[in-house]
Amino acid sequence: MSQSIKNSTNVVPSIDDVRAAHERIKPYIHQTPVLTSEYLNELTGAELFFKCENFQKAGAFKVRGASNAVFGLTDEVAAKGVATHSSGNHALSLSYAAGRRGIPCTVVMPRTAPQAKKDAVKGYGGVIVECEPSTSSREETFAKVVEQTGAEFVHPYNDIRVITGQATCSLEFNEQVSNLEAMVAPIGGGGMISGTCLTLSNVAPHIDIYAAEPEQADDAYRSFKAGHIIADDSPTTVADGLKVPLKENTWHFVSNHVKDIQTASEQEIIDAMKLTWQRMKIVIEPSCAVPLAVILKNPDVYRGRRVGVIITGGNVDMNTLPWITSHQD
Repeated sequence: MSQSIKNSTNVVPSIDDVRAAHERIKPYIHQTPVLTSEYLNELTGAELFFKCENFQKAGAFKVRGASNAVFGLTDEVAAKGVATHSSGNHALSLSYAAGRRGIPCTVVMPRTAPQAKKDAVKGYGGVIVECEPSTSSREETFAKVVEQTGAEFVHPYNDIRVITGQATCSLEFNEQVSNLEAMVAPIGGGGMISGTCLTLSNVAPHIDIYAAEPEQADDAYRSFKAGHIIADDSPTTVADGLKVPLKENTWHFVSNHVKDIQTASEQEIIDAMKLTWQRMKIVIEPSCAVPLAVILKNPDVYRGRRVGVIITGGNVDMNTLPWITSHQD
């Protein structure tokens, strides 16, 4: 890609684009570590490797895609700033990247988004405009913001620049751990899973890619089974990062490269999150616990295999931990 990279629905990026993105964003991201747990290996019967994007800059993998988009803009476009709508991690990741480039960032966030994520956006210099917690309200509010600011829209996931940036995660992962046989990542809008498909279909096509989704926000699962996009407007789940529907760019990768989409109940997600905190001593969000939840739920699929698990973020509101609030509901 040239220095000015554009978003397009007609272009499928190449592995060279992913490598170029990796070079572009290296100064602004961490190469995150891969952790293992003997306990979880014994529990699942699989050999699990956890890529810890909860240790990433801004606390989430989304800083990869946001940085690729922001640092790929021409100076002329960048001067007007960037804008997006996001329930959290993309919002604070874009705010971080914009701050590093010294340009404005405006974010439309649901009023119900975790306070920890709102605080992080403000901390990175982003300006928040609140909306109702539905996709329709989010998009309507956002249209007004773009009209007022003229900012460059960087979609949280339906953006080739963002998908290509997210693809750098599995590029690193594949170099850090040899002979992986399966890869599991959460799916909401599909940015991370699309990036995973983009990289692995090129460098390690033998690796089976599985997407993990909450039962209560299972539109990707239903889309996958139906063969076309089915979108829910405002599902309710503890996995707040996985509420948004697939779009055309991410559907392309999901429909062509994902082996299966598996779902987990709210309690299974909470239990997997708590188990990770207890056994691995790391802070992960509910959304990141969905892959472990589906591995525990489908042992026959993963037993005896070397399985990569992408932990997508660690921006948790410590005042509303789900295993505490779930007993009060």
